Amino acid sequence: MKPIKIGVLGLGTVGGGTVNVLTRNAMEITRRAGREIIITRASARSVDKQRICATHAIELTTNSLEIINDPEIDIIVELIGGAGVVKELVLAAIDNGKHVVTANKLLIAQHGNEIFARASEKGVIVAFEAAVAGGIPIIKALREGLSGNQIEWLAGIINGTSNFILTEMRDKGRDFADVLTEAQALGYAEADPTFDIQGIDAAHKLTILAAIAFGIPLQFDKVYTEGIANITRLDIQYAEELGYRIKHLGIARKSAQGIELRVHPTLIPQHRLIANVNGVMNAVVVKGDAVGPTLYYGAGAGAEPTASAVVADIIDVVRALTSDPDNRVPHLGFQANALADIPVLSCQHFSTAYYLRLTAEDKPGVLADVTGILADHNISIEAIIQKEPLQGETSIPIIMLTQITFEQEMTAAIAKIEALLTVTGKINHIRMETLG
Repeated sequence: MKPIKIGVLGLGTVGGGTVNVLTRNAMEITRRAGREIIITRASARSVDKQRICATHAIELTTNSLEIINDPEIDIIVELIGGAGVVKELVLAAIDNGKHVVTANKLLIAQHGNEIFARASEKGVIVAFEAAVAGGIPIIKALREGLSGNQIEWLAGIINGTSNFILTEMRDKGRDFADVLTEAQALGYAEADPTFDIQGIDAAHKLTILAAIAFGIPLQFDKVYTEGIANITRLDIQYAEELGYRIKHLGIARKSAQGIELRVHPTLIPQHRLIANVNGVMNAVVVKGDAVGPTLYYGAGAGAEPTASAVVADIIDVVRALTSDPDNRVPHLGFQANALADIPVLSCQHFSTAYYLRLTAEDKPGVLADVTGILADHNISIEAIIQKEPLQGETSIPIIMLTQITFEQEMTAAIAKIEALLTVTGKINHIRMETLG
């Protein structure tokens, strides 16, 4: 049987890692796929740049369309990233009848509905395991391994940069800005870290996971997104004292009212396994009605961890080349004509517990005023800690944990508490999840 020929678009970190893995494990991959898989062509911004992979056996070009239009190429591996022209390249590859493997979460989250529809028309596969959580096979687990379950919820640390920052702040008592600078120096964060620290990268990934978990269209624009820039050393310290850790989570939950899609800092109990996922590592917890909670952990980025997922997708595509397109695993795990029109809830309809930190004057009756406002909004208090005044200050920090309430009630209560003359500054509030 003749070899399968691959064309790679983009020879950066992941592209170079993919070449290395395919080359190093060529014999094992052939045994698994049933056919030899070789990279014959690749595109890059520069053909002369020194790379992490050997390219002497690969024809290089700066024009990706040359590869897409090459009739000898069977599979296009898109590792450029971003959208815009990349979307057009992927659609052109599909129109040329080529299967596509991509690690591009932005492309799938924002344009996946259109791309998958076009691929179905042309009878080709678009595989995207590497788009979420690097080398962790979470998409395959959701789409295939857990396909007998109704997924109730999932929660994940799906951005390594944010997890690194929060871990350093907790372990070493450092400030956010200081750790961010180090993350940039180490290459964990980009020069412009907006996508990571504001939660946009995690929102792209959560969009994909939720679509596969619940059988809904991709809806990135409906994900509530909140970053970590407002998390302080004090919040992390107080959370630890109360038996919690702060993690930046992507959470998708299905209820009778609809689906919650949210990315935000979250207090979770210290004894949960996911609370102990540190540094740049990723982890996702999925709760199915039959299997219960399951945890998937591993490297969320890096040349070869991500290449591991890319190569696995290539093998899956090769295995499916001779199958009837109607009998392949659907892109989002559910048949395209069976995707559900379940509403995605606005943030005011979220239901969760809260950590509140406020600063108030040390006077009688202040705490009663605060708890009275919470009671007026049907918010029950789980725990209260009143701390000593910080050095040089007369006001005292008060930390509260609430029971589960609706976001709209908490938003209204916080506004009234902040309006009290005895309360100074803004209330720092962080959502809490037990993940039980």
